[in-house]
Amino acid sequence: MIRIEHLRKEYPNVTPLQDVTVTINRGDVISVIGPSGTGKSTFIRCINRLETPTSGEIWVDDECITDKKCDICKVRRKMGMVFQSFNLFPQMTVIENIMAAPMDLKKVPKKEAYEEGMRLLRTVGLADKANNFPDELSGGQKQRVAIARTLAMKPEIILFDEPTSALDPTMVGEVQAVIRDLARQGLTMVIVTHEMHFAREIANRVFYMDEGGIYEEGTPEEIFDHPKREKTIRFIKHIKVFERLIESKDFDFIGFNTALEEFCRKSQTPQKTIYRAQSVFEELCVQILLPALGERFRLNVTFEYSQDGEIATMQFGYGGAPFDPNTSENILSLKLIQNAAESVVYEYLGEEEGNLVTVKIK
Repeated sequence: MIRIEHLRKEYPNVTPLQDVTVTINRGDVISVIGPSGTGKSTFIRCINRLETPTSGEIWVDDECITDKKCDICKVRRKMGMVFQSFNLFPQMTVIENIMAAPMDLKKVPKKEAYEEGMRLLRTVGLADKANNFPDELSGGQKQRVAIARTLAMKPEIILFDEPTSALDPTMVGEVQAVIRDLARQGLTMVIVTHEMHFAREIANRVFYMDEGGIYEEGTPEEIFDHPKREKTIRFIKHIKVFERLIESKDFDFIGFNTALEEFCRKSQTPQKTIYRAQSVFEELCVQILLPALGERFRLNVTFEYSQDGEIATMQFGYGGAPFDPNTSENILSLKLIQNAAESVVYEYLGEEEGNLVTVKIK
């Protein structure tokens, strides 16, 4: 139904979409997930040409909508879009908002547009709000009206751009219930969402976006239970990563610990875990590794925190000859590390990759 080939979108300072090639089949319900700034909204805005691609082609039902000769207004009549903001006309009643596009664009008679509008309002549970104005509705009700307005054009495809992100948490469920009902009706839908449980429940395919495109795709089970690629795993498991390369023995120790603590607080890491991570860093890096590694000191430090299970891990990578810090003569530092860590695992990965120490924080 939708075929995208080598889609690229550039802005002056960033290129959110570098090379996207994918096919969306009729009846697909696709959840688009990923970190902020990875091109999710840009992707669906390109599909209906609210954004003009820099290069590449988008085909809808064998019509190339990126061709300059394409009547994009005609294509959009079968492709609805629901935005984060509701975009309802404040001076119109709810039913008038729904009737406007079919009457103006499709020349549907007023009586027919009214009857269809009321049917759609009953579908989304808001028939009793037909004569209210948007300002008299809650956020969840406004979004349901926006969905009904989209459905009034009888689209074959509906694109949702974070449809619940502007809502109070208590209102999210009512909008999701409407979208679930649409999915059961067999509509083709592409849904950008940050609600992971909803993304898994509603979709038959999931796109995880990162690195300028669809980084990994699969069924909900494949993406949420068995992700294969590193960034997908981190995202699904809520793993936050802090990484620093230390290239001098005279590095700013206080600055490092401050940056680590700031990262941990943003990642909602428990305070006791922060203290233990800082203790491990000070004892392992400053007291053991720094004296042992000589003048060619080069240390890569990574801290990972997973909100699922509250698991914190630190890794220390360094070159040179094999050196296991567990064999250090600095008994006091080893004791302090043991107090802060569940395990300290050393590996020598060979001449090219060097030494790796993995510490699981208590």
